[in-house]
Amino acid sequence: MSVGLILLAAGGSTRLGRPKQLLEYKGKVLLRRAAETALASQCRPVIVVLGAEAEACATALQGLPVCIIVNENWKEGLSASIRAGLAALEKEQAGVEAAILSVADQPHLTPVLLDSLIEHQRVTGKKIIAAQYAGVPGPPVLFCANLFPQLKILSGDEGARRVLLANPDTVVLVPFPQGSLDVDTPEDFAKLRQTL
Repeated sequence: MSVGLILLAAGGSTRLGRPKQLLEYKGKVLLRRAAETALASQCRPVIVVLGAEAEACATALQGLPVCIIVNENWKEGLSASIRAGLAALEKEQAGVEAAILSVADQPHLTPVLLDSLIEHQRVTGKKIIAAQYAGVPGPPVLFCANLFPQLKILSGDEGARRVLLANPDTVVLVPFPQGSLDVDTPEDFAKLRQTL
């Protein structure tokens, strides 16, 4: 199965007060760590959507075989980055069968989990395979290509959750307990550093 990965890393990190993509954890900035994790999985191509601090973020990705695109409309919210990422993915890989939407601020994400989403899709035939933590589904999430049109009409700061909720019969959840540790606030980052 041909599965691309879209790494959504365009946000302005307003609650954190500085770009979360460039926070360092275990010797690497979160963005590079996320991109390397994606590259260590079966997913190809890996599309990285940048926006705020695009230049510094692109520098952090130097030398990695990823396709970097800059979403000029990043202030519109997550939906604009999803649309930009899908457009780039379809251009890069004609006939791609699915896309995994992933984020840069989940330091405990592993290639094994990403590959597990693909394997669950292969075994179950379901169209949405989502990670689950803190009792709810969340990224990373695999969407089969026939759901791309629904993702493309999202608007504002709306993530893919709406598509997930609109198609409950075709969702499979994969446990990812460490997924609940993401970095949105200075407190989150402090908590992450305590795990070192």
